[in-house]
Amino acid sequence: MIDVIVAGGGPTGLMLAAELRLWDVRVLVLEREAEPTQVVRALGLHARSVEVMDQRGLLGRFLAHGQRYPVGGFFAGIAKPSPELDTTHPYVLGIPQTVTDRLLAERAAEVGAEVRRGVGVVGLEQDDEGVDVGLADGTRLRSRYLVGCDGGRSTVRKLLGVAFPGEPARVETLLGEMELTASPEVVAAVVAEVRATQLRFGVTPFGGGVHRVVVPAEGVAEDRAVPPTFEEFTRRLRLVAGTDFGAHSPRWLSRFGDATRQAERYRVGRVLLAGDAAHVHPPTGGQGLNLGVQDAFNLGWKLAAEVCGWAPRGLLDSYHAERHPVAAAVLDNTRAQMHLMSPDPGARAVRRLVSELMDFDEVNRHLVEKITATAVRYDFGGGHELLGRRLRDVALAGGRLYGLMHGGRGLLLDGTGRLSVAGWEDRVDHVVDVSGQLDAPAVLLRPDGHVAWVGEEQRDLLDRLPVWFGAPVGRGR
Repeated sequence: MIDVIVAGGGPTGLMLAAELRLWDVRVLVLEREAEPTQVVRALGLHARSVEVMDQRGLLGRFLAHGQRYPVGGFFAGIAKPSPELDTTHPYVLGIPQTVTDRLLAERAAEVGAEVRRGVGVVGLEQDDEGVDVGLADGTRLRSRYLVGCDGGRSTVRKLLGVAFPGEPARVETLLGEMELTASPEVVAAVVAEVRATQLRFGVTPFGGGVHRVVVPAEGVAEDRAVPPTFEEFTRRLRLVAGTDFGAHSPRWLSRFGDATRQAERYRVGRVLLAGDAAHVHPPTGGQGLNLGVQDAFNLGWKLAAEVCGWAPRGLLDSYHAERHPVAAAVLDNTRAQMHLMSPDPGARAVRRLVSELMDFDEVNRHLVEKITATAVRYDFGGGHELLGRRLRDVALAGGRLYGLMHGGRGLLLDGTGRLSVAGWEDRVDHVVDVSGQLDAPAVLLRPDGHVAWVGEEQRDLLDRLPVWFGAPVGRGR
């Protein structure tokens, strides 16, 4: 029997597969598309996702293919200086989603995940022991768990019957890559004029005459899976911008709406949802891909713990408890951003007011932290201010924190030299080291880098280790 089948081979599914393989979980990724998509929907990784890649030793690969940009201007496109963030990676890493997909696929293959393309899930039945998964070719597979990472139109979610409440799309935007014959000066002048009143318009040069073009659609298509025609695209350009810039030779064309929906439950028995299968929202702020990767980062070690048999009671359910509120907050901020980007007079007045408020450093930082996910704090109860937060990559006497986390295990960073994780050595690494950047004697980190305990007494540590890492070896679950 397969341990985990992951439906969907996008960034969320591939990241999840790689995380599971760190615990030797047998993983099969099923992707219905026979070939990787050439459509570039996401253009970068925000600070928290950059940290995730660094925690797993992958950041060098991404930096080699990306470009660093300041984080200012990502909230509703309101241009403000980059605030000081609690991270050693205070930038946006510009990198096309196609490259992110390829790098994560390479990572999944390196750690032993199997990926099958051209294989779609069409049915599922689960019982107390596992899940029977029906495939489009008529065959069936059985696994202990199934995770739907198969996008906003998720087949897995629909088969589960999980409600997906929210708002349907009210506006639609066309997106594509094409060559333009207009000069850079003409393009820049037209963009500046149009964006004074229409923020859902833009033209970004990619080099070699190729540009990424965004323009409002005429209405909302019945089926957004059907791409617009090139004629439709250029017609909209002429209407909105007064010119089609001499557009020709389109590489790809797509469309997206502003629908905002979230699955009521992220888990039903042995089937779970992650990424766009669990939540969809407008792309304002560039949060979608990042949110899915961070879902996978939260879920991977918890699901592995269930498969490996050491998960404490309730650990897998904490995935929904922690990630559902995070996605709900993203849905709210994208709703707000869409309103602020509306050309309506009332919305423009609110935008001017928000822009004034963002001149206060605290407000600017607060909103940018929402986009970058650096302020996410899970509810672990009262206690130290670090509890529930992810810890930035602090410098240690013997190196740096994230360099110790590549294996995806828990970590006790012990500045006292008096503590022990005896009985949990198969799940938690113990490193005796100190940091002048950490105002705590010792911290226990979960595999996703969130602080599970802060203190200096062994008896207190022994109270917290079983909460996240189960019973010690020799004592059963």
